[in-house]
Amino acid sequence: MSKNQLDKKSEAWSALFSEPMSDLVKRYTASVFFDKRLWHADITGSLAHAEMLAAQGIINAADHAAIQDGMAQIVAEIETGTFEWKLDLEDVHLNIEARLTQLVGDAGKRLHTGRSRNDQVATDVRLWLRAEIDIISDLLTDLQKALLTVAQQNVDVILPGFTHLQVAQPVSFGHHMLAYVEMFSRDAERMADVRRRVNRLPLGAAALAGTSYPLDRERVARTLGMDGVCQNSLDAVSDRDFAIEFTAAASLVMVHISRFSEELILWMSQNFGFIKIADRFTTGSSIMPQKKNPDVPELARGKTGRVVGHLVGLITLMKGQPLAYNKDNQEDKEPLFDTVDTLKDTLRIFAEMVGGQLNPDTGKLEGGITVNAIAMEQAALKGYATATDLADYLVKKGLPFRDAHETVAHAVKAAISHSVDLSELPLTVLQQFNPNIGKDVYDVLSLHGSLHARNTLGGTAPAQVKAQIERHLKRLA
Repeated sequence: MSKNQLDKKSEAWSALFSEPMSDLVKRYTASVFFDKRLWHADITGSLAHAEMLAAQGIINAADHAAIQDGMAQIVAEIETGTFEWKLDLEDVHLNIEARLTQLVGDAGKRLHTGRSRNDQVATDVRLWLRAEIDIISDLLTDLQKALLTVAQQNVDVILPGFTHLQVAQPVSFGHHMLAYVEMFSRDAERMADVRRRVNRLPLGAAALAGTSYPLDRERVARTLGMDGVCQNSLDAVSDRDFAIEFTAAASLVMVHISRFSEELILWMSQNFGFIKIADRFTTGSSIMPQKKNPDVPELARGKTGRVVGHLVGLITLMKGQPLAYNKDNQEDKEPLFDTVDTLKDTLRIFAEMVGGQLNPDTGKLEGGITVNAIAMEQAALKGYATATDLADYLVKKGLPFRDAHETVAHAVKAAISHSVDLSELPLTVLQQFNPNIGKDVYDVLSLHGSLHARNTLGGTAPAQVKAQIERHLKRLA
């Protein structure tokens, strides 16, 4: 067979058509230059399919061996960069199949028995995404550990807790970090849950109706380490719920990253001055030499919109599609690929930015978040953060909470008029608001007293924070 005949035969539908595809349409419909990243999943799935075909007697042992040898050579060519990706062959699947046929002849043509590109691509994307989810899960663990490192170092550091971005109550900075650990732990749970639905096998559904060959789909699923097979052939080839679910889970991770970024940006500003991050995560100004701009958190905040946009795009892609497979589904890959890339890069950089980098000489983490404990505590003193503690104190003296609330409001008003904190008001002044107030009130009104008083499960008391840190460390071990 001549090279021209071979190239023509590689187009599975070529005999039906009276004219070649235009170059413009080739470029418009081709996906090879972005879906070639699926090559490893494509070869893995093909080898599992070939092994099953041989076991079922659909292809002979010689063909199976030839397919294995040919695929091994293709792997070597791709890994060394010598594999030629051809636009004319449209996608990763036809490129690999055409090269296999060049290498092993008719055995390569028999590989496609009992399958279609429809179930093949669905399988490839699931295999690829499964591996990426495993990487992302590890990165989520790394970020949680980085946050725990900061929390451990700052259990007793007082941060003004905010509601409506106004000083509300004092909290442990370690406790604040643990709030993000909780968020990212939920993200990890969602990823594990998504992975279970990703890890199902479409292969064997063929184009849409199944196949007349005696395939053993469960065998292929076991070979590929999948949890089961897709039970309906129409749904198997057209389902992209798994991609949407993953992108939704990824969007939530990025939303949590974005919320954290917003706080880092605020805390780094001169108006707060609560923290510093290592210089390698900042940039300077082209005109203002004094600036250190928090570009990494800002860009992560922006990239969140990008990932959420991919989610909306995928949902919109699927909303009007009739069963079964449609060419629209080619458009699932670029947003999915970009979501994975963006999320992985963001998690990697945040884990290092927060927790630091391991110094091989000292064995210690260096260059993570640097905390200005004095600035945090001074800020907590500005907003009458222990007002609720005074109200609780009065309730324990027998005053109904609503009356205590009103009493403390008058005390705060007096403190504002004298430009002092509640803890700086003389006892005689405080007793004007309620005669039951005693000297012990100053223990209540101190920031540290307030912090330690909240010693209930999930509270900000250092004892509780330490217990939560230990729980997370055991969970992540």
